[in-house]
Amino acid sequence: MTETRKQEELINGMLVAMSPSPSTNHNRVAFNIARLFASLLEGQSCEVFSDGLDLYLDDDNRFIPDMMVVCDPKKVHNNGIHGAPDLVVEVLSPSTATNDKGKKKDAYERAGVSEYWIVSPTDKFIDVFRLENGSLRYDRTYAQFPDWAEGERDTTIKFRHLDIPIASIFARVP
Repeated sequence: MTETRKQEELINGMLVAMSPSPSTNHNRVAFNIARLFASLLEGQSCEVFSDGLDLYLDDDNRFIPDMMVVCDPKKVHNNGIHGAPDLVVEVLSPSTATNDKGKKKDAYERAGVSEYWIVSPTDKFIDVFRLENGSLRYDRTYAQFPDWAEGERDTTIKFRHLDIPIASIFARVP
């Protein structure tokens, strides 16, 4: 029998157990985002890291985000990422939403993460926060609307020079 590693995060000096397993839609969304970024960043200096890799922000905060983009190779180590990534994506789960929107967002801000996305697979939206003057400020919410919804809507999210298609993030998510 194989022993499974219990995943824990260190949030403000406190060990917090992570959900035992993500939902299928959580996994789909996290995979879609990592796949999109890996494809769009191929051949560039930035690197994509997906779920399961430790992010060491400081002595009191070690997280396991769903996806990160790191453009500084000095931050990439064998045991994880040390220092602020250029982008962090957290896909919401009912058990992690409070920390993702609160304590973790605050820690990402203090560490100097340039951009932070909070993604809801259930409601099919992405809240984007961008670092301005040392603060992660809410930029806007992007959503996948049903075909019958009227009005103008964005079809992509900008990250640096990239256009990330919103529909591709939520592909195969009912």
